[in-house]
Amino acid sequence: MNFTEDIKIKYMTKSEIVISVDRLTRFKEPEIKYLRVFKDIISNHLINPSIKKNEIENIDFNVLKLFVEKIINKSLENLGFPPTNNLLINKKIYEYENSTFKINDDINLLLKNKINYASIINLLEDDLPFNLRWLKTLERNDSPEDFREKYSLRYPIREVILAEGITEEILLPKFAKILGVDFNKKGIYVISAGGKNQVVKYFYRFAESLKIPIFVLLDKDASSNLEQIKPKLRTQDSVHILESGEFEDLFPPKLINKALDAEMKNISIINDDIMLKSIPMSKKLEELFKTRGMHEFKKSEFAAAINELNLTESDLSDEIKLVISEIYNKKNPLN
Repeated sequence: MNFTEDIKIKYMTKSEIVISVDRLTRFKEPEIKYLRVFKDIISNHLINPSIKKNEIENIDFNVLKLFVEKIINKSLENLGFPPTNNLLINKKIYEYENSTFKINDDINLLLKNKINYASIINLLEDDLPFNLRWLKTLERNDSPEDFREKYSLRYPIREVILAEGITEEILLPKFAKILGVDFNKKGIYVISAGGKNQVVKYFYRFAESLKIPIFVLLDKDASSNLEQIKPKLRTQDSVHILESGEFEDLFPPKLINKALDAEMKNISIINDDIMLKSIPMSKKLEELFKTRGMHEFKKSEFAAAINELNLTESDLSDEIKLVISEIYNKKNPLN
């Protein structure tokens, strides 16, 4: 298929452009996000030449890139933003993706695009996700790392934490901040995999695609999963198996009391018979919520309640402090 200047398009709206750029700058392998987003743009906005969806899969990558450039940039012109030769943002995106992911030549061809990011950032309003907040800073000559540190932008991401559940995703950054480590300032990103088996799947994928370190946090019962991970561990990766059981088992009674105080005014649960049982903390809380006539216990809601608390270092267990130390210092407890 030959690319020509004589193409007809359906203009993208401001919202469609912002959504596409959001998808392109999220933390995901470029091979996945660029192909998906570029093909969606062509499928929805290229009128002539007419290309069927099954034909898009076979388009030459250079032609794919040129079509998308034309569609986005012409749409920006339609919104009142003229063409520009300012490709500073494009260059920084290319450098960031290549410093973070292992990228083949075909996908790098898509990354070397002339999309008018210099104008697109003018479409970005307030209350943005981290990736778009980061994108807006790339028009400046300052170091992206300096901006990340100054404004807690998370991007550029420089370390990934793979954890089993949503509790870790919500509270690891909270606990780290109490201990003086701001994950968003340091470019540390927590991913909730949705269980120990999913952690293994994520790790296998990321070990093949990422250049940056991966820190794996597993519950005590995940010893078999650890054995699956070990052969794929790189020198920069680390693993911590929780000694206490699940992540919720790291919460001291004092912390549990504080989290429940809003709903159970002045009622101490430290000596409650349920809390003295030899069962996981999440099971204790499920029983406690039932016996006290409260709503159903949900880990995500309980974690969110803890996240709102005014906590100090004394509210954290020693193992929480150890985990944060290992994450930040990138020590591998398997060595």
